[in-house]
Amino acid sequence: MGDLKHFVLVHGACHGAWCWYKLVTLLKQLGHSVTALDLGACGVNPKQLMEIISIWDYMQPLMEFMASLPQGETVILVGHSYAGLCISLAMESFPEKISVAAFLTAYMPNLESPPGTLIQEYFKRNPAESLLDCQFSEESTSFGPDYMRTKLYSHCQSEDLELASMLIRPTRVFLEDLVKECMLTKEKYGSINRVFLVCEDDEAMPEDFQRLMIEKSPPQEVNLIRGAGHMVMLSKPKQLCQMLLEVAGRYQ
Repeated sequence: MGDLKHFVLVHGACHGAWCWYKLVTLLKQLGHSVTALDLGACGVNPKQLMEIISIWDYMQPLMEFMASLPQGETVILVGHSYAGLCISLAMESFPEKISVAAFLTAYMPNLESPPGTLIQEYFKRNPAESLLDCQFSEESTSFGPDYMRTKLYSHCQSEDLELASMLIRPTRVFLEDLVKECMLTKEKYGSINRVFLVCEDDEAMPEDFQRLMIEKSPPQEVNLIRGAGHMVMLSKPKQLCQMLLEVAGRYQ
């Protein structure tokens, strides 16, 4: 029983805990503990977007959960896509409670620039026309059906795209909060083992951008998921499960 782990799964923008349903099932069948969270105004979280004023309001469910962990217990923290920024802030606040942080085709900040500069760099590299029918403003961000079908869910079964179309909710990127200096430190965020999981065929977070973040902030380990699109937890759950178990085993 000593080899059983606790995985904490944090979803990307506009999604919710529901997007992990295949991975949660696989991990629980093997006896591991899994916590998949809905961040503020996401999934079945009862708050509405107008109530989420800051990144800290958005992250409140994650921060409260981390604070509730008993002293001495550590988790494997997994952040997908935008949630790389969220788990980074949680790493800064609770370094002693995280054995390893896995960035799944996710924003992975460095210590030289504020986390929000990654969002700015992403939009510089991805012109508006590549974002198709997405809607971006200071008030909200939402994915359009064409973008979901051709970029996010292009490797997924049609049932998963249909499920997502029913469950996604608008969100915000909180850029004004994330461009502040001194959000992450070497002593806390920098002290935690980081692993980046590269999705080879990601059309939303292209591999060259994933590699750029790795180059600017080298993690302890980089693993490639071949043929994986952005929503890899839905298209390749078994491969992802095995990779996370291997990662967890290397960082006790």
